[in-house]
Amino acid sequence: MSLKDIISPFNAWKRAFEKPDTIVKPLSERDGADLYRGFHTNDIEKCIGCGSCEEICQNASIDLVDVASIQAKSGDSGLRPLIDYGRCCWCALCVDICPTGSLKMSNDYTWVTDDSDAFRFIPGVDKKKWDNSEKGYKSFKEAWLVNPNREHASEKAPDIRKHDFDEYAEGFSDEQALVEAGRCLECGICIQACPTHMDIPKYISAIRKGNLEEGLRIMYETNPMLEACGRICTAKCEDVCAVGHNGKPIAIRSLKRYIGDKTFRKKDEIMDLKPVQQTGKKVGIIGGGPAGLTAAFYLRRLGHAVTIYEQHDKLGGMLKWGIPDYRLPADVLQREIDFIIRQGIDVKYNVKIGKDISFDQLHKDNDAVFIGVGAQIGSDMPIRGMDTEGVYSGVEFLEKVSKGEKPFVGKYAVVVGGGNTSIDAARSSIRLGANAKILYRRTEQEMPANREEIREAKEEGADLMILSTPTKIEKLPSGGLKIECLKMELGEPDSSGRRRPVPKEGSEFYIEADVCIMAVGQKVEPEFSESIGLKVTKWGTFEVHSDTLRSNDKVFAGGDCQTGPDDAIRAVAAGKTAAYFIDKQFKG
Repeated sequence: MSLKDIISPFNAWKRAFEKPDTIVKPLSERDGADLYRGFHTNDIEKCIGCGSCEEICQNASIDLVDVASIQAKSGDSGLRPLIDYGRCCWCALCVDICPTGSLKMSNDYTWVTDDSDAFRFIPGVDKKKWDNSEKGYKSFKEAWLVNPNREHASEKAPDIRKHDFDEYAEGFSDEQALVEAGRCLECGICIQACPTHMDIPKYISAIRKGNLEEGLRIMYETNPMLEACGRICTAKCEDVCAVGHNGKPIAIRSLKRYIGDKTFRKKDEIMDLKPVQQTGKKVGIIGGGPAGLTAAFYLRRLGHAVTIYEQHDKLGGMLKWGIPDYRLPADVLQREIDFIIRQGIDVKYNVKIGKDISFDQLHKDNDAVFIGVGAQIGSDMPIRGMDTEGVYSGVEFLEKVSKGEKPFVGKYAVVVGGGNTSIDAARSSIRLGANAKILYRRTEQEMPANREEIREAKEEGADLMILSTPTKIEKLPSGGLKIECLKMELGEPDSSGRRRPVPKEGSEFYIEADVCIMAVGQKVEPEFSESIGLKVTKWGTFEVHSDTLRSNDKVFAGGDCQTGPDDAIRAVAAGKTAAYFIDKQFKG
């Protein structure tokens, strides 16, 4: 044994009187680090119950559960995460993936109890002492696990596209579609917001897997108008997209279009829709727009004989006669319609109910009738001069454009209204050579038109005059129009929740124009409603059961004739709903 070995134990005495590094009561005297990953907190008002945390957890320690105080609504499942600390490994992936940033981890790490069930709790609902902790771990936008940036398909420049009616927006390339599909969390929040409840996560997943054929089949389960909707849908799904809380929402509509554009040439082969067993039941459908076509498709797939009665020489309804080609090309719409009709649907063109055939006869000849007509008559404003030459209704003007006519617009066109019809009328006027001015009685924020369309119209040169309304129209000796207007200001909210426009006294001003296009609303043709003989609401729409769309024992109605002017996707949803309940009625 060496001398060093003998002396070494005595060296410890040197530290006998030094202050120790250990803590006597670590559970009460030592805080976690500022970014320590301790017990979870959750802002339940900010949380949308998307389930991304549950999906990413590798230990199955998170379950989405019902919370009585939270009501499900569009964009919020009503569920909230429950954490099981018997499984949790504090990896914080759930925090890193959370799209709203509601889920965090406090820096509190001490929790002593002999109740094992207590270690399963709902953060933000089951109150804990660390709920208001400012310290702890939270996600950082720069390190978010999802790419916040959205892919944008190329489109023609405004100065080029405004000179013709060719489609200006291109679809995604393969590379863009893969990148955009890769951003999806597959949370499913979008499904409830979609009027037709398309399984959006599944068809986006099909894009990621390179299986577009499967994506097409998934979409046709809930929407047979997917190519049209891939271009003109109002995309309610994108409004609630979970990714949109921390970045730009997934371009769901563009991904829908991508599948349609890539598969339409092989659609018959991919869908391979075999003849179905016939039930012997007959359904007459009035109107060949999105509601009628959708109902016809699904009723035919259920084995019922279907006949569409269409007053025009072509099908499509407001998709055909109300949306210009630069947004929805005629050939795209027609190939989608052709596929539906090929399923064995009979069509009677140029047939007006009440004139060419009575509703009573139609009712007698069929086991059920579905009324899917649109609101194709423009509403008037209660002002003088509505019948002046050079004054169009919005739907009348757009129908002329859709038929290939070139209605006179002159050099200056004034469009009245703030909806999609007014924006389409203004953009069409520009393409016909006019300078377009849009009069709207509220502000731009209150305009019901799509934000995207408003932006594009302004890019093309449309002049938006907000808080303005016409009061009188008269003919000028020169042949043009003199439009008397008033300035408005916003008052208290009305029944729609928007602030009511109130005239400003002494604010009269005048605009001279060659034409005035009144796009202030649409309604069902009164003569048609009278010929049907069903109950109507005070707005002139058909009165039906809100869930089943049933009016009486054999008659159903849906789409614009039931809701009033609305978007195409809601008409598609109405057609699908009617088909379901008509079939249920046949089955007793």
